[in-house]
Amino acid sequence: MKRGLLLFAHGARDPNWAQPFEAVVERIRSAAPEVAVALAYLDFMTPSIVEAGDSLAAAGCTRVEVVPLFLGAGGHVRKDLPLLVERLQHAHPDVEWLLRRTVGEDEAVIAAMAQCALQPSRSE
Repeated sequence: MKRGLLLFAHGARDPNWAQPFEAVVERIRSAAPEVAVALAYLDFMTPSIVEAGDSLAAAGCTRVEVVPLFLGAGGHVRKDLPLLVERLQHAHPDVEWLLRRTVGEDEAVIAAMAQCALQPSRSE
């Protein structure tokens, strides 16, 4: 079984917006080079989730965890994302597609945000 991670973010018109998400991808690749990882966007940026999912399937992934890089589970996560994952399941029935909860609902992320907020202000 080859594991894949499909990180899903909203996207923005400003390409600099994606830098923190790209940094997450690089950290994953450094920590777990055996895991195939792709970053996909809902709007404004490429690749789309279908394109990124296709690439993971083509890379031989048999199990792909879809990780929403959202702070909360709003409409995009609750409504749009399941339909997109369903499209991937249809296109690649030999791949197990697992939709995980948003990263913002994870206790470690909540704790990190609280810790960040408590840090004294620094001049840039």
